[in-house]
Amino acid sequence: MFVVNVEGAIERDGRYLMIVRGLEESHAPGALSFPGGKVEPTDEPENALESTLLREISEEVGVEIRKKMTYVESRLFDMDDGSKVLNVLFLCDIEAGTPFVGSEEVQSVRWMTPEEILRDRPPWFKDSTMQGGEEARRRDA
Repeated sequence: MFVVNVEGAIERDGRYLMIVRGLEESHAPGALSFPGGKVEPTDEPENALESTLLREISEEVGVEIRKKMTYVESRLFDMDDGSKVLNVLFLCDIEAGTPFVGSEEVQSVRWMTPEEILRDRPPWFKDSTMQGGEEARRRDA
């Protein structure tokens, strides 16, 4: 069985909205990440991944994203406790709001260039994640 997690790569003016995970988080505390979270049984059954991402981004960074988002990639990984995770990344745009720390799950929020992200990334954050986002952005243009 897998935990299903979704993340949103939100780009503005060549920078991506990143979070530093809260220090009390059970997986990767203090690590750099895109905002997002786990699919919950109470999430909408239609477009479950997208509805989860809308909810999680609102909770974590206080912004509303557009409902139209672009699939970038999916990856499997193991959490610190050994749980298996299917992580799905979408490219998103902000519809309304200014990002802020909206949850204890988030220590800080920052806009970062791809170069800054790749320099400060945790080991599981692959180069292809940023390249995939750029390819998806070009496809949508």
